[in-house]
Amino acid sequence: MAHKFLLALSLSLLLSAALAAQRRPLKLSEEQQCRFQKINAVQPSQRVESEGGFTELWDEREDQFQCAGVVAMRNTIRANGLSLPNYHPTPRLVFIERGQGIIGITFPGCAETYHAYKTQYTRESVEAWEAKQKGSVRDLHQKVHRIRQGDIVAIPPGAAHWCYNDGNEELVAVSINDLNHVSNQLDQKFRAFYLAGGVPKGGRSQEQAQRTFQNIFRAFDSNLMAEAFNVSPETVQRMQKEEEQRGLIVIAKERMSFIRADEERESGSRQQSDNGIEETYCSMSIRTSLENRRDADIYSRQAGKSNVVDSNKLPILKYLDLSAEKGNLYPNAMMSPNWAVNSHSIVYVTRGEAQVQVVSHTGESLMNDRVNQGDMFVIPQYYTSTARAGNNGFEWVAFMTTGLPLHNPLAGYTSVIKGMPLQVLTNAYQISPKQAQGLKMNRGGQSFLLSPSGRQS
Repeated sequence: MAHKFLLALSLSLLLSAALAAQRRPLKLSEEQQCRFQKINAVQPSQRVESEGGFTELWDEREDQFQCAGVVAMRNTIRANGLSLPNYHPTPRLVFIERGQGIIGITFPGCAETYHAYKTQYTRESVEAWEAKQKGSVRDLHQKVHRIRQGDIVAIPPGAAHWCYNDGNEELVAVSINDLNHVSNQLDQKFRAFYLAGGVPKGGRSQEQAQRTFQNIFRAFDSNLMAEAFNVSPETVQRMQKEEEQRGLIVIAKERMSFIRADEERESGSRQQSDNGIEETYCSMSIRTSLENRRDADIYSRQAGKSNVVDSNKLPILKYLDLSAEKGNLYPNAMMSPNWAVNSHSIVYVTRGEAQVQVVSHTGESLMNDRVNQGDMFVIPQYYTSTARAGNNGFEWVAFMTTGLPLHNPLAGYTSVIKGMPLQVLTNAYQISPKQAQGLKMNRGGQSFLLSPSGRQS
């Protein structure tokens, strides 16, 4: 009874904190006040090699990332590679750019999945899995999730997580961490608390990573930890062992397999159980696909498509206060000039190229550059931006610092200009009523995504 009470209490506090989460007001430094003269499309500035892959980091000291309050990284996990368990004080939103694998996220206070949700599995599937383990110790663990190319994965702050590549190709995951979230009561420096592994010792370029990614067990007294886990000191010493050369991603000794929920049920269900707080929070979906054409919010046969995953499509994003967009512009099509009402946008180019322009409130151009695959840049809140795709088209993923993003377009069917009276436009721009009518109506039914010649979709 006492155990159930403590479990319910811990989950209640966890969920209450999440529900109350808002982007906290900060005393911003000069860089964080978005006072910069230029925005550049940049590639990762640091690379940390590991046995089973590598981790690339964008420079968090860049003015644009300071302005948005985010840290960006890209993990590449080789086949049979295991990204070691870690947690961080900030929410993380992950885009699976390539490959497939298994991710496990351990929610504080939630019971082991197999024990708590054994009705999800057929007896035959459980028996087959147990037979495959060749008589090894029966394992109980929390729910694990299948992830594939095009998925968005939400990782709450403080939740330990790991990722295993059980495919035959590299698994590439691009992510952002929101330093401004209410869960982070430390400072604006990114921290990751690893439960194993560490950054290999290198030159000066590795010093920052060594301070950021290290095994927290190393500094604890081994006898004290042995008492806490009720194991031998030798076991704890293995946990503390400085196998730095293996890094943050290791190669598993043999192929790993896990019991997991039916994949179709896991990816398709958005319903929440009403059997109490434990089932509501612990069984909450943490992933969905950005590749599903049927879920596209905007589709134009001449211009492209856009799919936004917000807190309506993936409810856990309500607590993380983040969202993501996957966009595709056809060759030479363009995005309507627009501004974000309630978020910064961190844009990552996944394919093709585009000419991107960003203009500030001073009327100055902060960016007028061609961006290519692998580039990342920030569009600050309220700053107006547009993009024209190159001859090979343009695809991108944008991470947004709100759970329900809102954008105001300047051109198109739902635009700000179309909503204004003709007389306001004629006097504001000193143009004829016919010209003003053209500003309002010449894009026909197109909105946000505009075809090269202005043909209606």
